Amino acid sequence: MKLDLSPTSWGRVISVTVAGTAFFIAVAFFVDSFNFPYLSTEAVRRAELTDLLLPLLLGGSFLFFLMWKIRQLAIAQRDLSIVAATDSLTAVLNRGAFSMLVEAYLEQTRKQEQARPGALLIIDADHFKSINDRLGHDSGDQALKLIAQAIKGQLRGVDIVGRIGGEEFGVFLPGVEPAQSWLVAESIRRRIREMEFSPGGRSCPLSVSIGGISFSGPTTYEAIFSAADRRLYAAKSNGRDQVSFDPAEASQLSQPGAATVH
Repeated sequence: MKLDLSPTSWGRVISVTVAGTAFFIAVAFFVDSFNFPYLSTEAVRRAELTDLLLPLLLGGSFLFFLMWKIRQLAIAQRDLSIVAATDSLTAVLNRGAFSMLVEAYLEQTRKQEQARPGALLIIDADHFKSINDRLGHDSGDQALKLIAQAIKGQLRGVDIVGRIGGEEFGVFLPGVEPAQSWLVAESIRRRIREMEFSPGGRSCPLSVSIGGISFSGPTTYEAIFSAADRRLYAAKSNGRDQVSFDPAEASQLSQPGAATVH
């Protein structure tokens, strides 16, 4: 079993406390050892007991308190980082955190010799303004929460989802082939279409339009986002409540100046 020594763990607090206290005791014994030859047996025993208890009680207590406070600060910093990166309404990543994580992944793959596939989906709630106008913003917020939950329910643990606009969500699928990416997008669309949403007892069917793009080589977040956004526009123009996914464009994303949609 691997010991957790992360800044927020009790393992780190205990390990540093024990190691530090042992060091203090060793230093105390080392310094006093030069006087032991000149002391009586009883005096040596008292000195040894003092060298053991003082570092144990004072040094150990101080180290434990210090590491405990450091752990509290680390937990607070972690929580603040999560809050700063999370959309408060839907509990998914916000736009900044989403784009940063995706770009970091793409930058890492650009440094690798072997190409790694993946896909980006942009999901837009259909006719969302009418929900706010007819049922109120509280109902609109509830609809966004349901959509976010439905999206997360169709994803793996390694997939990344964020709210990138008012009623738009982004989904990044690392290591996924084009055919599987389309299936994920379609499962999201179908799941949202089948959800029951009846605020105040008034039935209000939900649907989304999804634009998707796959990539298989070095690319950037800006390139795949622009391509997926064009596919989203096509899905909305063709009647909404559908997936527009064009893996043919993926082969062009790694080529300079390529921006044509097929």
